[in-house]
Amino acid sequence: MLLCLDIGNSQIYCGVFDGDQLSLQFRRTSTVRSSSDELGVFLRGALRENSVSPDDITNIAVCCVVPDMLYSLRSCCQKYFRIDPLIMRPGIKTGLRILYKDPKEVGADRIADAMGALKLYPDRNLIVVDFGTATTVCAVTKQREFLGGNIIPGVRLAMEALEEKTAQLPSVEIVPVDGAIGRSTVESIQSGLFWSNVGMVKELIARMSEEAFGDDLPVVIGTGGFAHLFDSVDLFDDVVSDLILVGLQEAVRLNR
Repeated sequence: MLLCLDIGNSQIYCGVFDGDQLSLQFRRTSTVRSSSDELGVFLRGALRENSVSPDDITNIAVCCVVPDMLYSLRSCCQKYFRIDPLIMRPGIKTGLRILYKDPKEVGADRIADAMGALKLYPDRNLIVVDFGTATTVCAVTKQREFLGGNIIPGVRLAMEALEEKTAQLPSVEIVPVDGAIGRSTVESIQSGLFWSNVGMVKELIARMSEEAFGDDLPVVIGTGGFAHLFDSVDLFDDVVSDLILVGLQEAVRLNR
């Protein structure tokens, strides 16, 4: 079995593949100061509670955008699973031609997203929108070229900025809304968060499609924690919540 770990700024997203089947998913809050023992006890406990024996894990793949966690995470894998994990980093095989000015700058999560998208939609131009702590929008060609894209403050980050940087605006539940006119402070914030993201992402998709692909329209894939927030407005051709995990599985296959 393959254990995939997506270490984000807010959460650790974990998945277990039994062959090609994603058989288990679970999460925990991402804490930079977590020790290898804390991570190891959590992972083994979560596996057992979901009827998976930790001893059945034969490979571990890691995508991490929090560099300070990598040492503890690698130590955790070695101590609690006796496995040296595959870590998404410059130098591993990705099957991509990265056209960034400096390819080493591209975040591991964006590369994993692109690899997962190309596995699900081979021979198609792609735009991948990942709603995490930051929202990323990336363009990938059918020739497996990672062109680049955009990095934007995420939905929750925008809401927290309003709460922290203003004297009277409260924290609100992030929900889909129907109308664009809020009739209370809470509704106004919710409407602003929702429709500003809809408009922003639509504009970026349109501009990137024209700039990169012309008349050969891309498949637009949504992923990340807030992707399903926009189900009612048809932003995407497909929503794949576990796209990074699929990309990590593909990385293991390429580097086996």
